[in-house]
Amino acid sequence: MRYTDLYGEITGGTAAATVPRWAWRVLGDIAEGRMPINAVRHPLGFLCLPLERTGDLGVCLHIWSPEVQSVETTTSGVHCHSWELVSFVLYGSVRNARAHVAETAPSGPDGATHRLFEVVSKGEVDELKATGRTVRYLPGAASTYGTGDTYTLPAGVFHSTYVEGGPDAATVALGRQDPGGGNLSLGPLDAPSHETRRLRCGPDETARAALRSVRRIEAAHPVLPEPAAGRVAARPPADPDPPGTRGRTGRTAPS
Repeated sequence: MRYTDLYGEITGGTAAATVPRWAWRVLGDIAEGRMPINAVRHPLGFLCLPLERTGDLGVCLHIWSPEVQSVETTTSGVHCHSWELVSFVLYGSVRNARAHVAETAPSGPDGATHRLFEVVSKGEVDELKATGRTVRYLPGAASTYGTGDTYTLPAGVFHSTYVEGGPDAATVALGRQDPGGGNLSLGPLDAPSHETRRLRCGPDETARAALRSVRRIEAAHPVLPEPAAGRVAARPPADPDPPGTRGRTGRTAPS
């Protein structure tokens, strides 16, 4: 299934019967080497497996797993996307916390707490540009989503995403690019512009994480194997960046 198929299943209310089986097959292909994709270590703590990039549409699997060491963000976990997110939780518990962000000067009792960083990707390098815009950040409403739940997030909404109740979780993240949107992250007021390089897992690490995810899907859903004959693995995209990974913090979900 591609973006349009998955979007139809998720928004049509039929995802619970179809999307976990699809993800289980894809992850099985990755684990067994039939689908050569190396996971990207995301600075927000998950692995990104890019599956489709077609124009303004993209599909990724996001996996939180102790199998692979994560990397840390150089700014903060609070960010906004230039794309609209639809996310289906395959297993585990994901907490999405929105943020109140208001532009203000650094001085004064209600002064700025963070600087806005624009993130622009060039090949394997993400450039985090310190802008002249400073903001005051306050935490907003947070919601937790479990196995089989769906959550959405418009472009431009500042938020952060966490895993609760254990180290394992996975989502199917659908992104639709917003032509007028920007990719921003909150960082320290005194942090300079800088660059980060995307870190990818090797084939063995990716396979281990994919296999662990297969087992978690089997435990969370009544997934039944299908005959191997005639099954064709999905092909990885020529461009491994789904909409919105360009310009996100170090490579920020579909979060």
